[in-house]
Parts: sequence; structure tokens; C-alpha cells
Amino acid sequence: MNPQEKPLAGLLVLDFSQFLSGPSAALRLADLGARVIKIERPGRGEDGRNLYLSDCVVEGESTLFHAINRDKESYCVDLKDSAQRQALNTLISQADILIANFRPGVMHRLGLDYRAVKAINPRIVYGEINGYGLTGPWTGRPGQDLLLQALSGLTGLSGSRDDGPVAMGVPVADIFTGAQLVQGILAAIFAREFSGEGCHVQISMLEAMLDFQFEPLTIALHDPQQSIERAAVNGAHTLVAGAYGFYRTLDGYIALSMGRIEDLARLLDCAALLPYCDPALAFSERDAIKQVLASHMPSQTTAHWLSLLEPADIWCAEVLDWEQLLAHDGFKAVDMLQSLPMPNGGTLTTSRCPIRIDEQALWGNLPAPKLGQHQASVLQEIELAQKALHEGKEA
Repeated sequence: MNPQEKPLAGLLVLDFSQFLSGPSAALRLADLGARVIKIERPGRGEDGRNLYLSDCVVEGESTLFHAINRDKESYCVDLKDSAQRQALNTLISQADILIANFRPGVMHRLGLDYRAVKAINPRIVYGEINGYGLTGPWTGRPGQDLLLQALSGLTGLSGSRDDGPVAMGVPVADIFTGAQLVQGILAAIFAREFSGEGCHVQISMLEAMLDFQFEPLTIALHDPQQSIERAAVNGAHTLVAGAYGFYRTLDGYIALSMGRIEDLARLLDCAALLPYCDPALAFSERDAIKQVLASHMPSQTTAHWLSLLEPADIWCAEVLDWEQLLAHDGFKAVDMLQSLPMPNGGTLTTSRCPIRIDEQALWGNLPAPKLGQHQASVLQEIELAQKALHEGKEA
């Protein structure tokens, strides 16, 4: 699929955001064909360029920055310079979407809040992420992923009962919030086709994480007598009964999902499960069921258990680490990796957009931009737009 054929081709996005949540939203729009210009500070750029989460650096900048800012352009603006500010206003007048993810009030102080931007371009869709909403005691706190996991209740859903709070191993608050923002932006772009006007799309990381937990939250609200607790043994989903979880085998681990205890007892030749075959015991005796399996499964290899369970349509899987996953035919079949050429001659291998349209994957084309890499070309476009506007007024 050529970039011109992608569904958002022709849309211009100005990405004022930093770090992860906002840039991930802008990245998805770029994946879908939009042109994304990253607005950065001269000299320093976005802070994410130097956010070293590990010692893996690509061409002097954070690997994470490269992964999440591919297929974007970079244009630097000194907001204190009146000429540069006027040029930015011209760019805003041409844009379809603007994305920001600062604490409440920051864009207002910069003179770039929704009201100010709408005055320049009434058709713009203004997408904004904040940490904890617009009011309340938490609004001044940093909207950082681990802090949102901690405050949202999420850390009580992973792991087992005695593990204490368990954080997810990926920045789920950032990524999920960014994905939710994209949904809102696309809905607003669709609505604009009928109304002719843009709108202000807002989402907080806290609200996104509460929505992420809609299942246990809804149960807690409707049945306060039912405690939502992690299993004492091999904890997985807090709301699922029976065997659900990961179990050590003779040579690794196996995941057991949905399956009747009666079937597991027969297929695994596990007599100790027989007292728990009544479906009514699946939740009340969850810990006992899991303990029996935790003791039984190490007696054979993962492959042995899979050979018994899979033909019987028991939902199960081997547990893979990264090395095993990357070598597996199942991973290779989805063709999820792409290599992008780096300016200094190397390549960046990263994941592609997971969406397929008409059975075709959406591939990237360019690595993350160098700071100010597109300064001249964007400025030339701005000057042409200013000239056209001036000539239109004279006419």
C-alpha cells in the first residue's frame, strides 16, 4: 500500500507532545497515512530524545524516541520569537489535528490552548492528554505511567494475593491513553465532515486507566459484598475461576485458560482434581484447584501437556520468552518487524503498525527525524501559505 492510499493521507498533524502517550497517538496517525510534524524546542528538542530507559542508544538518542517518533518530521520553534510564532500560527492555520500532553494550564501559558488555536483555525481537531483530569487534588501531579498504575488500582489485579502491588511491565497507561485519544480524534475528524468545525478532544490518563479496568470496577460498584481478590496461587485474572493461570512444567511454563476441571482431571491424569469437578466449586475452591495443578504440572514437559490438551480443544499455550518468540514460526508469520534506514547508515528494527487494511499491512518509511531536520522545507511551505493568504486579501 502506497502512502497516498492510506486512509488518513492528506491530513496534517502538529505533534506538540513529549515522552510516550501523546507521541504514541501521533505515531498511529502517521501509520494510518497522516503527515505528522513534530514541533520541538530549538537546540534541545523534545525531552524524550534523551530519555534513556536502558543503555540502548541509537545514533546518540534514546531507542524509545526512535521507535515512537518514526515517520514524523521535526520543526523547531522558539515561542518567544515573534516571527517564529507568526510562522507557527500559519502552520496551525493549515493543520487538521494538534496533539499535546502537558499538565493542565501549560498550553494556555504558551498561548496555544484550544481557544487560542481555534481562533486561528476553527476546523482543527485539538487532541489533549493530561494526567488526572482538569480539576481535583491530583491535577498538578506528573502524569507518569507508574504513578497512574499506582493510583488507579491497577496494581492489585496482577500477580498473586501475597505479592503486594504488581506493576505491569509495559507503560500501559501511556499506550492505552494514546490509543483512546486516537479514537476520539478520528471520531472528531468524521464529525467535522458534517459540521465543518473541529473540536476539543480531551482524555486523562486516570480516566483511561479506569476504563481499562471496567470489568472489575463494574463488579465492585454493583456487588460491594463480593471482594475482588487475586488468587493465592498462580494468580492471573481476578475474575476468572478454576485453573486459569501459568504453571511450571518440567522444562518451562504452560498457560491454562478456559477448561472444565473434570476435563483437566481426565486429560492430565490428575486424580487430585476429581473432588473439584462440580462447576459450582470452580471459584470458591480456586486456590485449591490451582495448588493441585501447581504440584502436578512439573511432572511432565510443556510439549507433553500440550499434546494431551490441544487435541481436546482445551485452551492452553506454551509460555515463551523473547528469544523463543522471535524464533517461532508463529511470530514470523505475522511479519511484525520492519527495518528503517538511519541517517548514519545503520538500520532501526522495530515493530510496525498492527493494523491491516484490505489485507495489507501498514509499513513505515522513515526513522525518527533529527532535531530540526525538516526546518527548511516546512518553513518554505509556511512562506508559500503566507504569500497565498496575503495575495488573497489583496484580491
